[in-house]
Amino acid sequence: MKTVVFDLDGTLADTSGDLIAAANACFRDMGAGDLLDVATDAGTALRGGRAMLTLGMRRLGRADDAATIDAYYPRLLEAYARDIDRHTFLYDGAMEAVETLKGAGYGVAICTNKPEGLARELLTRLKVLDAFDALLGADTLSVRKPHPEHLFETARRAGGHPDKCVLIGDSDTDRNTARAAQVPCVLVTFGPAGGDMAALEPEALLDRYSDLPGIVVDLIGEVGA
Repeated sequence: MKTVVFDLDGTLADTSGDLIAAANACFRDMGAGDLLDVATDAGTALRGGRAMLTLGMRRLGRADDAATIDAYYPRLLEAYARDIDRHTFLYDGAMEAVETLKGAGYGVAICTNKPEGLARELLTRLKVLDAFDALLGADTLSVRKPHPEHLFETARRAGGHPDKCVLIGDSDTDRNTARAAQVPCVLVTFGPAGGDMAALEPEALLDRYSDLPGIVVDLIGEVGA
């Protein structure tokens, strides 16, 4: 089976608001107040909890304070889990594209560097978990993106062949994963870092989800072909 594998944060959904809220809860606990803002820091938020903590500590002049970052990372995850879907939203047309791809016979799956439990909880609350044939998170395997095996195993668990998949993402991590796996990569242009995606030279750029089924056909062919 040919498989379309999606990243989650910044690709299928804008999760930056809830991620930044969780990070700011940590900074308030430190007595520093809110250090991050969605308007300027969404791109960092979509790179994960440690990236947000590192940015906040840098703004406090403590960029090298790894011990505090390590100590607060579990607290950030706890805060995020409590309010994981308060501000998060699926991008326009995302699930319609998923259903179109499924109807055409493609497998659809998620390969994310978000912890698997959090990813499952988020997709459950958004009522879309059952739409995907497989979901692998950062802690599902002993490796994670950009290691190609994270992508390969996602395709396998979706019932697909590892060399017959395409990765839809929003970052250099996704681009490097696809390059290591020697499969096509599509990068979305509507996320916080959308303007930077062309420089990564993916096989295709995605401006709107309604275009995705046609792009997939162009890159990996129709099912059965």
